[in-house]
Amino acid sequence: MKVLTNLQPKVVWDYFEDICQVPRPSKKEEKIIRFLLDFGKKHNLRTKKDEIGNILISKPATPGKENLKTVVLQSHIDMVCEANEGTNHNFDTDPIQPVIDGNWIKAKGTTLGADDGIGVAAQMAILSATEIEHGPIECLFTVDEETGLTGAFALQPGFFDGKILINLDSEDEGELFIGCAGGIDTLATFEYNQDKIPENHVGIKLSVTGLNGGHSGDEIDKGLGNSVKLMNRFLWNCSNKFDIRIGDFDGGKARNAIPREAFAHITIHKDELNDLKSYFDDYAPTVKSELSITEPKLELSIKDAELPDFVIDEDTQFTLLYSLYACPHGVYAISREIKGLVETSTNLASIKFIENNQIFITTSQRSSVDSAKHDIASKVEAVFRLAGAKVKHGDGYPGWRPNTNSEIMRITENSYEKLFGVKPIVRAIHAGLECGLFLEKYPYLDMISFGPTIKGAHTPEERIDIETTVKFWDLLIDVLKNIPVD
Repeated sequence: MKVLTNLQPKVVWDYFEDICQVPRPSKKEEKIIRFLLDFGKKHNLRTKKDEIGNILISKPATPGKENLKTVVLQSHIDMVCEANEGTNHNFDTDPIQPVIDGNWIKAKGTTLGADDGIGVAAQMAILSATEIEHGPIECLFTVDEETGLTGAFALQPGFFDGKILINLDSEDEGELFIGCAGGIDTLATFEYNQDKIPENHVGIKLSVTGLNGGHSGDEIDKGLGNSVKLMNRFLWNCSNKFDIRIGDFDGGKARNAIPREAFAHITIHKDELNDLKSYFDDYAPTVKSELSITEPKLELSIKDAELPDFVIDEDTQFTLLYSLYACPHGVYAISREIKGLVETSTNLASIKFIENNQIFITTSQRSSVDSAKHDIASKVEAVFRLAGAKVKHGDGYPGWRPNTNSEIMRITENSYEKLFGVKPIVRAIHAGLECGLFLEKYPYLDMISFGPTIKGAHTPEERIDIETTVKFWDLLIDVLKNIPVD
């Protein structure tokens, strides 16, 4: 039974709730692709799919609007899949369960997928509408934005015809985005030997939970805690005080999310166990005090546990802990051109013990300056190479340089001020959008990005503001009405 059906704009929320029923993890978008293909067929709209899975659904202009410029509406169909510890949810098969929480929509224990399901829903609402005036519309739905921008990378010239593109993947209502950062991943791998558990050692389980997490671009400047950093800080200090050995260290999940949970399984000589617990009792309140403003729900715990099957060798333990401590995380530089804009940042995203005696560390770097993006990635590389890890970089993606003479920017600004009586903020965003990649294939594109307010993206605290969704929808409709003649 639908729970959002009484909300406005009704058609948008109805489609959004339909989308929530369709599993759509990144790189596993087969079901949502079929859903959209069936939708296009049902509404007798010209629909096509490219080899990678991107979909284009085209709709003719309403009568009298045939001479307007063609507009491309664009969103991505995948979502970040994160669940709270203890939440039993299979993202490959289970629907998202949206709930109304005051002025917000969130999900039961998981990410909601409003990033960018609300953009997809708005496109579907435009495509199925019979009373909204608009010129020719092309709706582009891209795959795998969250874990590799695969769809945008693979998009071929000529797949769509429009020269104006409206990206529906922004998360701050009242702000219009005309530029974004580029990004690159830096991946480090340590190889270790399995050692036997030292004699007279006992097992301990450590956890860091309750952090907000958050988008590694848009929220990197919010002073949020990093669970991997907090866990490593404790382990590093303990390694210099006690005879501890590491059996496992797991933290973070998505490359584009600030890690919010971390867990470690260690051993310690039984004669030092009480001293370790006393040290933890001092460490935990110290860290909670440091982060009391931004992370009021932070929890750190220590529990007795069974011994792990093995511990990693001492040399690898040393280099791992020291390199994680030295690895930068957070804002690296502020823009000198745009006040308040983060120019360059880096995110220590995750650590995983994987098969073949390997430890895999994921980091991501962003910058609106291409050379600075590569510079910060090289700094992260240097830290891990000095520690003996193997390091490689992802392909990266370009930024979107702001065009302050943009026609669609002026149209959208005018529509916003007319509708709501205030001027919108026009700025660039530190998060990565697909727009930079679109410009490589379609260099003539005139682009803008806007959306409703979404908080906690990429975490189970993800929520979308109901009132701003109305404003997002009204703005989109008005902009489409005011597209100029071609």
